[in-house]
Amino acid sequence: MNTRRDFLQKMGASALMLQLSSLSTFANYSEKKDQPYQGRVLRVAIMGLGGYGTRVAEAMKACSKAKLVGVISGTPSKIKDWQLKYDIPAQNCYNYENFDEVKNNPDIDAIYVITPNALHHDQVIRVAKAGKHAICEKPMAVNAKQAQEMVAACKKANVKLLVGYRMHFEPRTLEVIRMRKAGEFGKVMFFQGQCGFKAGDPNQWRLNKALAGGGAMMDIGIYALNGARYMVGEEPVWITAQETKTDPVKFKEGVDETIQFQLGFPSGAIASCLSSYNINHLDRFFLSGDKGFAEMQPSTGYGPIKGRTHQGELNQPITTHQTEQMDQMAAIIFENKQPVVSVDGEEGLKDLKIIEAIYQAAKTGQKVKLPANVW
Repeated sequence: MNTRRDFLQKMGASALMLQLSSLSTFANYSEKKDQPYQGRVLRVAIMGLGGYGTRVAEAMKACSKAKLVGVISGTPSKIKDWQLKYDIPAQNCYNYENFDEVKNNPDIDAIYVITPNALHHDQVIRVAKAGKHAICEKPMAVNAKQAQEMVAACKKANVKLLVGYRMHFEPRTLEVIRMRKAGEFGKVMFFQGQCGFKAGDPNQWRLNKALAGGGAMMDIGIYALNGARYMVGEEPVWITAQETKTDPVKFKEGVDETIQFQLGFPSGAIASCLSSYNINHLDRFFLSGDKGFAEMQPSTGYGPIKGRTHQGELNQPITTHQTEQMDQMAAIIFENKQPVVSVDGEEGLKDLKIIEAIYQAAKTGQKVKLPANVW
């Protein structure tokens, strides 16, 4: 007959094995990261030297497979500052008018476009025509038509088009995806994604439809949408949405303040998501299956990502998202590595097709169906 002492001893042994397993994971990860990289390094020029461009540049200091070697900006003073800070040679500095000349520069392999959304289309196509690989921030364009043209241009030029989906490389996110694929949650029934914050300066480009292509949905909402797709592991077949606007002065026509949207998937799973520029403390994912669950909060912020499942706390290594992203993208470009969740132009195109359907559903109040051949 089992006693309470036997039970506690077994529980203790299980906890010890789990702890040793976690330590082994950390050790293997550290060992892998400590091994000197001997392969080809991706030489990157950043286009758009704003806040996020700076974050990427700082993160790339720790990269082993990628290096910042050039800049493209319309502000001469920024170029000068970056030259000094990141030791960038003058011949690798361009402005928006002359960066086509990068085609004659063998010292740059790829250009990371980190400019307002409405500029991505033309800039990525110019990058492709210059024969350089393109990395583009999300959303990759302001509509699906533009995204399709970007994909076609890069294919024609035989260069890669990657999108800055940094969460696709985040270890704790990948662990939840692994568990879902392994059936550890059972049949997935429900996903909830909440992404939002209060937008500050009313004059910022993100609140200008001509530059942003929309509002919160184009910026923060894409995390909930993309998260729904990679957490559930399916593409939606129907969409409903509702828009709420409390400040039409700040959030002008065509700039959404808050959108709730719902997705239906072929398996019967459903997703309920919230995107807002007027609600703080929204950064949470929840996935529920008939055998378990995963909850992540923060789920998409710059870190650290935190989460738990029905099996316990997620304890995978904490990484700098942009460092991991750029190293992994170098492997995609030079080694044809296939990531767990795609970051190519077609992935960005899928999100834009769904965003267009979300806007349509919010405007009409009708359920929008997405046929299988839309993908």
